[in-house]
Amino acid sequence: MTVRLAALEYDAVRPRELASFWGSLLGRSVAGDGVTLPASGSPGFALRFVATERPKSARNMMHFDLTSDSPAAQEHSVALALSLGGRHFDVGQRGDEGHVVLADPEDNEFCVIAPGNRFLAGTGRIGALAGEGSREVGYFWSEMLDWPLVWDQDEETAIQSPSGGTKITWGGPPPLPKHGRNRLRWVLECDSPLEQESERIKDLGAVLVEAGPGRVELADPGDHEFVLVPDHPA
Repeated sequence: MTVRLAALEYDAVRPRELASFWGSLLGRSVAGDGVTLPASGSPGFALRFVATERPKSARNMMHFDLTSDSPAAQEHSVALALSLGGRHFDVGQRGDEGHVVLADPEDNEFCVIAPGNRFLAGTGRIGALAGEGSREVGYFWSEMLDWPLVWDQDEETAIQSPSGGTKITWGGPPPLPKHGRNRLRWVLECDSPLEQESERIKDLGAVLVEAGPGRVELADPGDHEFVLVPDHPA
């Protein structure tokens, strides 16, 4: 039984506009449905923008750390994001951290990291998906995905596919307060029956949120939702 990261879903008031923004910023083409950026590279994951009427009202529990291979590349990424409708965003940063905090047109935060970051070396354009969560959450995802821990120190954890690529990190305590259902959530594909895989994942510490035809939503030990779907939908 295996599960794999298939996509990251974003709730979006204007999903097509957000797909266009991220497609241009990441250099990915938007699929024919107008709201999906197919996976790039292996391992990789798609970005999917899901229509909602609920505007963003609090900081997200996850955000992208985008890498740069030179100071000029970092400056270009920032300028491009601003030209596409993004903006500088204040999350309490001092200003001397070596990264630039921005937000997309619907105020989803992300960082453009300065070149030379050793932790993100070799990860690709999306260096990390940085999130809120305890060590318990990191251990849960490591076991569920069968990805090794590549950082486990001072209550902070990170995992990465054995094949490399984007890292997933959790910053440890204190967590941000959660305000309703997260706007960003992982979609995982499994090669076994959904009910069987859901039970395995619940045994690891997840809880069931909602089950429907061809889709099960669960929450990890940090109460962050994720979705389980079959890898060959009927």
